[in-house]
Amino acid sequence: MKIYNTLSGKKEEFEPKEAGKVSMYVCGPTVYNLIHIGNARPMIIFDTVRRYMEYKGYDVNFVSNFTDVDDKIIKKAIEEGVDPSVISERYIEECKKDMKAMNVRPATTHPKATNEIEGMIGMIEELIAKGHAYVAKDGTVYFKTRSFREYGKLSHKNLDDLRGGNRSLLVSGEEQKEDVLDFVLWKPKKDGEPYWEAPWCEGRPGWHIECSVMSKKYLGDEIDIHAGGEDLIFPHHENEIAQSEAANGKAFARYWMHNAFLNIDNRKMSKSEGNFFTVRDISEKYDLQILRFFMLSAHYRSPLNFSADLMEAAKSGYDRIVTSVSNLDYLLENAPEREPDAAERADMEAAKGYMAKFEEAMEDDFNTADAISVIFELVKFVNTKAKEQSSQTFLQAMKKEIVTLTDLCGLIVEKEAEILDEDIEKLIQERQSARKEKNFQRADEIRDELQKQGIILEDTREGVKWKRA
Repeated sequence: MKIYNTLSGKKEEFEPKEAGKVSMYVCGPTVYNLIHIGNARPMIIFDTVRRYMEYKGYDVNFVSNFTDVDDKIIKKAIEEGVDPSVISERYIEECKKDMKAMNVRPATTHPKATNEIEGMIGMIEELIAKGHAYVAKDGTVYFKTRSFREYGKLSHKNLDDLRGGNRSLLVSGEEQKEDVLDFVLWKPKKDGEPYWEAPWCEGRPGWHIECSVMSKKYLGDEIDIHAGGEDLIFPHHENEIAQSEAANGKAFARYWMHNAFLNIDNRKMSKSEGNFFTVRDISEKYDLQILRFFMLSAHYRSPLNFSADLMEAAKSGYDRIVTSVSNLDYLLENAPEREPDAAERADMEAAKGYMAKFEEAMEDDFNTADAISVIFELVKFVNTKAKEQSSQTFLQAMKKEIVTLTDLCGLIVEKEAEILDEDIEKLIQERQSARKEKNFQRADEIRDELQKQGIILEDTREGVKWKRA
């Protein structure tokens, strides 16, 4: 299995630090509002990575945090006249609802920053003791960037170039920095803000220290995979490396994975430009399984453009898979119980080859785009082979092949059987009788009436099928 490592800038063979186990940390959202579709991409991508790792037999310890103390959370709390915890808890629960709807599995642990303050203070104390951090007059604690000689190794940026090109980082109130690139580990409280007691002042942690501490507590000093959006490479992940390795004295993460940006209609997503969508917005028009399918239809390191046309294309593709599985279920209802014949046995063996192609795609840096293409190839194969007189064993084997591959992508293609209202059932039966009696006018009237109620009928050679509009 090969993974593109941002740290080295190339694909590397994946070798966990402990055989059979994977420790993985994914930066989670700051919870001050409903999550947007940009948040959704890493959630879906790295949930899929986790699923595949587990399929390959790894015991995956998957940690993804919630940043529940932040300027934006505080601002919203002030606007609503409530405690910041009310805002963060509200949107943590809303985020979990959206994750469930996208079939993103809960992490092994979802730590919250406010529950880990003690560990953050401890790491900051260690950094000060080792000469990697200093306390300014007002109690702000800064990381001494030049004390970490490898700073810039993840983002491949030169420290001197960064310093020369980032004078603007020295904003009002930060004149006390020893170096323009030094970053905040702890900051003093402001009026109306939540704060904690610390040796330097009453205040709260900087953003970067949070992930270093939560990763250390739940996964250890050194982890296998650290992941997130490419916008986090610099400065967030760069700063995480500096403070973690300076404090712990060992490599922080063996592999760094980053997904590319998501654009809206070929433009960067922006509230001010009116092209900003939350996951909840999308759910009002589409099943969120379609959003997941859309996200997986491109390689995670490729920029992805979101548009109405592309979502409609994703819906068509996803529906094609669901329809194939639904057709197999329909055929299974009356399939003969017999041993597969020679042709069916040959087809069952041929179908297994699609799993090998799927694995080949996934093990080449989790190329879900190619993996989805393999699923389509399998669906086409099954659609040509499954017939009304196919054996139960054969049909079940075909269904299992499709469901296994889609499940590895986190795609739900087996829809629960729906129970029609009694009146609708009667109308369908009446239509069938009208057709037998060649009363096609009445049959058409019933079809139109059902369509108004959101029931679409399909006359196939296997019989009448229906689906929700």
